[in-house]
Amino acid sequence: MREIALHWIRQYGYAGIFSLLTFGIVGLPVPDEWLLTFSGYLVFKRTLLFLPTFGAAFCGSACGITVSYALGRIFDTYVLVKYGSYIHVTPAMLARVHSWFERRGRWTLLIGYFIPGVRHLTGYIAGASELSLSSFALFAYTGAFCWAAVFITLGYYLGEEWNRVLESLDNTKILMIALAAAGAIVWFAFVYLGRRKERVSPN
Repeated sequence: MREIALHWIRQYGYAGIFSLLTFGIVGLPVPDEWLLTFSGYLVFKRTLLFLPTFGAAFCGSACGITVSYALGRIFDTYVLVKYGSYIHVTPAMLARVHSWFERRGRWTLLIGYFIPGVRHLTGYIAGASELSLSSFALFAYTGAFCWAAVFITLGYYLGEEWNRVLESLDNTKILMIALAAAGAIVWFAFVYLGRRKERVSPN
């Protein structure tokens, strides 16, 4: 699948990143983190520009999870139960994500991007749970923003070492790095917004 992803990016550039991430979030076997990190490396090489790359990644992720949400609203979990085996979704996996969503609610949409296998299901579960579109958009699109920013930035700063580092780190270490970076982004965003509110608030 990585060879296909390479071909799409080389052939279609930003449109390739957008379409691959859309399909990947919906459930097709796209190597999402690898794709984002490789895109960051291409920014480092100046083959791609940062803003269009990030825009394509964010919009593709947001589009994919929105499609999943819509399918969840329309079909409940029927589609996943009936056809989940084709995208390697087991009933046990579906039940686990549903349980997380029941306990953590909307935050699962944000954090779920950083957990392989979970990000492909959170949109469906949110839709099937009839989560409001406004709440879904706030948490899902914030998660897409952080997820794309973390791995594209990781690929940029790793430079020529990006592939070797990804191969040498196991999934747990990558997840911990990504979650820590995402937490930092969210924290800085809240601090920045808080300071802006203080500036504009009347004395």
